[in-house]
Amino acid sequence: MINTICTPAISPSSSFASLPHFSRPTYLMCPPEWYDVNYVINPWMAGNLHQPARDTVFAQWKNLYQHLQQIADVRLLHARQGSPDMVFVAHAALVQHGVAAVSSFTHPQRQTEEQHLRQWLRDAGFLLWETPRETAFEGEGDALFDANGGHLWAAHGVRTCLHSHRHVADAWHTPVTSLHLLDPRFYHLDICFAPLSGGHLLYFPGAFDVPSLAKIEAAYPADKRIAVSELEATQFACNVINVGPNIIMGMVETDLAERLRGLGYKVAELQLSEFERGGGSAKSLALRLSDMSLASVSA
Repeated sequence: MINTICTPAISPSSSFASLPHFSRPTYLMCPPEWYDVNYVINPWMAGNLHQPARDTVFAQWKNLYQHLQQIADVRLLHARQGSPDMVFVAHAALVQHGVAAVSSFTHPQRQTEEQHLRQWLRDAGFLLWETPRETAFEGEGDALFDANGGHLWAAHGVRTCLHSHRHVADAWHTPVTSLHLLDPRFYHLDICFAPLSGGHLLYFPGAFDVPSLAKIEAAYPADKRIAVSELEATQFACNVINVGPNIIMGMVETDLAERLRGLGYKVAELQLSEFERGGGSAKSLALRLSDMSLASVSA
């Protein structure tokens, strides 16, 4: 049984009206000052120890930052030595309505990140919803709201614990659907599943078990499901940032971007190869702070 620990970021006498409110889509990013592949905790890291080229890392991150600034406001989290994966800030929390469910990372190598983001969120006025250490939960890596923010999709099987799903969803009293990941390459939901603003779902069916696919197909009709191939999935095709009609994604060596444009999306493909060595792409590098309702309309 999970003991609920809710740590207020506001004083007891304060009103919930004092929680952060945003008029534009707003994201948090963390510069890659200390980013490197220092260890292997996912299959993408294997063979890539200390391979990211520092100049290229900064150039790719800056390009993503500048593209995101064109369609959203971007806040910055100070990078810390000893936490090389802080750049993948979306893994560290899930945010909605001024409430932040802070991650409880599976691997000790990433647990040092939690305190730094927790302090940033507290200072910014967010209400913190904590998950006990023994219950693994990895933020937007494994929990994503649908386009209107009324339903939560959460994954388990590789990183996040199934028991965390209801606990995290209770932060917003929202329904949650659990999906079981099978393939260790797709260790997080955000690299194989992406609800889009137009009501579409970008996903890789091969990452899920049969009951999970049935849940997905029950929620999204065939004309709204965009199934990517294994090649596309392994090029992080689902790890996208979606703001209104805009999609920012890494480079994919197929016609996927054109297919998305054909559905009315404006797609920017960026080179993010150095971060893919560490197991993440565009989505993993930006944590949404504003409500889903803002991300689902034109920026």
